[in-house]
Amino acid sequence: MGEPSREEYKIQSFDADTQQLLKTALKDPGAVDLDKVANVIVDHSLQDCVFSKEAGRMCYAIIQAESKQAGQSIFRRGLLNRLQQEYQAREQLRARSLQGWVCYVTFICNIFDYLRVNNMPMMALVNPVYDCLFRLAQPDSLSKEEEVDCLVLQLHRVGEQLEKMNGQRMDELFVLIRDGFLLPTGLSSLAQLLLLEIIEFRAAGWKMTPAAHKYYYSEVSD
Repeated sequence: MGEPSREEYKIQSFDADTQQLLKTALKDPGAVDLDKVANVIVDHSLQDCVFSKEAGRMCYAIIQAESKQAGQSIFRRGLLNRLQQEYQAREQLRARSLQGWVCYVTFICNIFDYLRVNNMPMMALVNPVYDCLFRLAQPDSLSKEEEVDCLVLQLHRVGEQLEKMNGQRMDELFVLIRDGFLLPTGLSSLAQLLLLEIIEFRAAGWKMTPAAHKYYYSEVSD
């Protein structure tokens, strides 16, 4: 019973017509233009970082509803096409809007987290997600706390899954992260702390040890 109300809550940030479009897509996907629905969700995700963190659940619900109703995947295809378009233009997006770029990375990681094929993450998303995280680990990105925060949050969310899909690329990503931490040109103390925390997190098997939790979060709990 909790799920529909959570979907309704996320829909509240849209105008009335779009709310109706999304509600219909969730209940009767065959009655709406699902390519339009995919574009609406991606557009909103690029503008609203709170929504981008949760949109994967809504997309998964629409995909499930469409599959059950018609055995089709029009929405998923439209969603992946749009994600690919934004991925190809990611440097322009980052130059134009740092917030939009951070929202995009959050959104594609959220989609990777939720969408499954035969109970496995979608292979088509593995390299694009890695490429986005590699971009966040470049020196010019590590000098911006918003991008460091995004990198660490997404690794907490999907790092373990990504490593299972391609361990070599995760090793290469953490070489960049360690280099960034050890050569802190322009890194803030918060960025250094976040990078150290994610290095320890992965070293502990993608788990937070009690000692690490106490070290990194004691000030928050105080």
